[in-house]
Amino acid sequence: MDKVMIGCGQITWPRSMPEDQVLAEIAQAGYAGAPAGPRPASSPQETVALYQQYGLRPAPGYLGADFWRPERHEQILDQARQYARFSREAGLTELYVAAGGFDWTAPSGRTRMQASGHVRPDDALSASELRQFADTLNQVGKITLAEGVRACFHNHVGTVIETRAEIDALLALTDPALVFLGPDTGHLAWGGADPVAFCRDYAPRILTMHLKDINAPVAEQGRAAEWDYLEAQRHGVWTELGQGAIDFPAILEILRGAGFVGWLIVETDVTQLPSALESAKVSREYLRGLGY
Repeated sequence: MDKVMIGCGQITWPRSMPEDQVLAEIAQAGYAGAPAGPRPASSPQETVALYQQYGLRPAPGYLGADFWRPERHEQILDQARQYARFSREAGLTELYVAAGGFDWTAPSGRTRMQASGHVRPDDALSASELRQFADTLNQVGKITLAEGVRACFHNHVGTVIETRAEIDALLALTDPALVFLGPDTGHLAWGGADPVAFCRDYAPRILTMHLKDINAPVAEQGRAAEWDYLEAQRHGVWTELGQGAIDFPAILEILRGAGFVGWLIVETDVTQLPSALESAKVSREYLRGLGY
């Protein structure tokens, strides 16, 4: 697959670690770039220059927001303008857009963080909230496209859009010419979906992707025990690429068949290995073994 770039998310590294060191280790592990977004007192050009010091390029950033809340509508559109301008000036053509809602209390009385991995129908948004979400997302897509940047919806366990049913319902209300996809393989699987089937069904809309693996027995144990998000992480639900349940060869073959060109971002949100650097190296070597 030509023109596929492999990036690495910074999430595995401690937040206390200096950014320079994180970028240096991502480069050391063999990646081409790392996600980037607007930062106070720093221009897009300065961000590009910083990444270039380590032989890296900015990869698509991430805008998370409460798209279903009408009172947040204008604020979200302003954020979209800011992120789209940054992305364009940093040379990016995609932007991940994702739901918030970890602390949102569903009709069930549970927060979505509490419902992580074992969502029930009464944990979902109402029809009107879902429509508001889709309408705002369509407008965000129009704003970003005006800057040459495509908004790619990103699923995430613990938010108000987690399950395959929730994703399908939202996407059915969005305009595919405005809202594209940047799925997360690990969050799909933890949320109960089949990542291979999802990618097959939505391949033409997928413009970027987070590659993430999960420990399936831990996810199943968490469903049975109704762990919350953090408890599942503490038990090791995340693992390095090739060490868990995700069929990456099948997913990459689907992308190849669809003519995919763009960024694939490796993430292991919480590693059980001694360091983030070691984790990043394991995943990178796995992808190299698949020809990437």
